[in-house]
Amino acid sequence: MADRHAAIGFCFGGMAALTLARSGVPLAAAVSVHGTLETKATTGPVQPKILVCHGALDPHVPMTQVNAFSEEMTAAGADWQLIVYGGAQHGFTHRDAVAGSTPGVAYDERADTRSFDAITRFLAETMTASTP
Repeated sequence: MADRHAAIGFCFGGMAALTLARSGVPLAAAVSVHGTLETKATTGPVQPKILVCHGALDPHVPMTQVNAFSEEMTAAGADWQLIVYGGAQHGFTHRDAVAGSTPGVAYDERADTRSFDAITRFLAETMTASTP
């Protein structure tokens, strides 16, 4: 049944989706959108395909964390991809996130649209309906 299940999360939910992927839960895919990428757990082989959508100006998930995640996924043998949206901050998919009201958090329509399109393509690629 792993070929029919995906974990998708935004912010804290993105971290939770990646935690599931790292844990060995049978998933076809995991998607994290502006989620925390670091983990204190030891990562073994990662079976689900991974998509991370990240804002280049996200102060809550700095590029050092992104680089460490990249190294972790490579070492784990994961099939992963990372899309970094230039100019986007944390919470770039939250339409109510007004720039300046919470430091480092702002809606970005272009990154929101692009991430939605990327997720749609990723799920079409990774999810199959071959198992009833």
